[in-house]
Amino acid sequence: MEGVSVRKIKKICVFCGANSGKDVAFVNAAFHLGEVLGKRKIDLVYGGGKLGLMGCVSTAVAQHERQVLGIIPSAFTINNLVGETCGKEIKVATMQERLVMMMELSDAFIALPGGFGTLEELFQMISWAQLNIHNKPIGVLNINGFFNGLLSFVDHAVKQEFITPRARKILISATTANELVDKLQAFRFESDPALSKLKWSPSSSQKEKLDLTLRL
Repeated sequence: MEGVSVRKIKKICVFCGANSGKDVAFVNAAFHLGEVLGKRKIDLVYGGGKLGLMGCVSTAVAQHERQVLGIIPSAFTINNLVGETCGKEIKVATMQERLVMMMELSDAFIALPGGFGTLEELFQMISWAQLNIHNKPIGVLNINGFFNGLLSFVDHAVKQEFITPRARKILISATTANELVDKLQAFRFESDPALSKLKWSPSSSQKEKLDLTLRL
């Protein structure tokens, strides 16, 4: 990291599966990521509950005495559907409110293996970065090549000129937790000159939620 400016990251939001996946390496990597965050004194923001990889990473962070915040839709708490959150819990009404709060409260984002929900969260954050709604680093922990296909698809979209080379730089990848956190800290946001002119106004509501209404 010598010669590279390092951004201060105090809280990382982790997107990952509520299942453990087929490969035990996913579970081991989730626990290891939590350990790395804890040792580097980084707090965790995640989707709440204790299922699957979400439970693994949150448990590991808590065991290293770092703060854990679960942001969870109220619907998921009925009948204890996802289990008890490991740490503080904030209940929200909708999935969109959950994602906006995750964006506001986090300094960076990491995706572990997961399904449609994980991919939705990952690409929503990438899209919002591209639109200059935030300038926070986003990365995937590519365990045993899990994200190889996705990264290849993104590169294909660049070649087909649907994603610009500048926008492609938004998505970071690494195969180890320490390497990924290092890359997130070294990330320098490059705003698209055209999209940087967009103005996004904060809501005046009591909850101070971000209003993603575009003002041209």
